[in-house]
Amino acid sequence: QLQLVESGGGLVQPGGSLRLSCAASGFTLDYYAIGWFRQAPGKEREGVSCISSSGGSTNYADSVKGRFTISRDNAKNTVYLQMNSLKPEDTAIYSCAADPMPRCSLRDWEYDNWGQGTQVTVSS
Repeated sequence: QLQLVESGGGLVQPGGSLRLSCAASGFTLDYYAIGWFRQAPGKEREGVSCISSSGGSTNYADSVKGRFTISRDNAKNTVYLQMNSLKPEDTAIYSCAADPMPRCSLRDWEYDNWGQGTQVTVSS
């Protein structure tokens, strides 16, 4: 059974950092593109970042460019999202998603496999 489990969320002060992890079980991530998405209360889900199956291509929402970095470690079957210089507006539930496509996409409808999410709260 394909399963994605996010971890690493929590409460952090503005300007702080968190590293989210997306661990896969039941399948190997080698051939899957991975996307990170977030949804804040009362808002639509937003694509934050994605990485191609090879890891050679990444993409970021304009709101996180220069602050967030996505990476993957296929040996550990895990994808990471390093989040620096966090702002209150980054507060949301962050979810990872996987699809067996080579390219990177920030469109949520292109992903079939989703984790349950981890809460990130940026507040002083």
